[in-house]
Amino acid sequence: MRRMTLKHLETVVAVAESGTIAAAADVLNVTAAALTSRIKLLEDDVGVALFDRTGGRLRLTSAGQEVVTIAMRVDLLLAELKATLTAHKDKNAGRVTIGVASTAKYFAPRLIASFARGHPRVEIAVTVGNRATIVAALREQTVDVALMGFPPADVPVVAEIFGPHPQVVIAPPDHSMAKRVGIDKTELCHEGFIIREAGSGTRNNFDAFFGGLVLPPPRVHIEIGSNETVKQAVMAGLGLTLISAHTIEAEVAEGRLAILDVIGMPIMRQWYVVRPQAREQSPAARSMWQFILADGRGFLPKIALPVK
Repeated sequence: MRRMTLKHLETVVAVAESGTIAAAADVLNVTAAALTSRIKLLEDDVGVALFDRTGGRLRLTSAGQEVVTIAMRVDLLLAELKATLTAHKDKNAGRVTIGVASTAKYFAPRLIASFARGHPRVEIAVTVGNRATIVAALREQTVDVALMGFPPADVPVVAEIFGPHPQVVIAPPDHSMAKRVGIDKTELCHEGFIIREAGSGTRNNFDAFFGGLVLPPPRVHIEIGSNETVKQAVMAGLGLTLISAHTIEAEVAEGRLAILDVIGMPIMRQWYVVRPQAREQSPAARSMWQFILADGRGFLPKIALPVK
């Protein structure tokens, strides 16, 4: 592949997105003949067809799709390089990519906004997703910093605690247990639960809390991959749930949800700021990291928990 350059990668992506040589030539501001020649030289060099030319449009072959995938990764690396070089000129400038676990989205915007006000020349990109998404981003080193419930054990990362993360059981305010004190968790085994998907931090907490009981654990009769939908289902009377207390601040304050006074709760977990171990921190990313450790706790939702 002696002839492959960044320009060739750009060409394949442009043709794939445009569908025709003429349209891609307009995008790249070159002649159609030059673009055709460029693609032919590249295909001759790699020895496989990158486009299917049947039907009057150019469609990617499986080999062409691999080129596009690699081209996207190269773009990310070039963006990272640009940000790193910029940051070396000015420690208060550059780009930071932050991954936010979906449960952390209830406080992360306030935290990020505060950092941004103090660092107006830092460009911030935010990725919000479930635990699997954030772990994948850490594994692929596509984020500088992540906010999550607990760090992955199978990915090389650096992780530090920045605040407590209580887990509670909630019910509709008119539930028979809503006003009770000192509920034994065995009583909850007769209730139906709505719970997050397998592999999520909330689901892991649920399994750990109810594991080892003589009685069968509560029945999970609805599995939902969104905290918002879980809360709506509980408010509708479809069941109870175990959830992060930091996701229900508004609903509890407004009397739409009640925290049950269950013995052994809240389950106190921690919030972590995490980064890929092998990814060198830019000055801007280091500033974000230090800001979260110093001030992150202050952005966590304030919610009254049952007194133990």
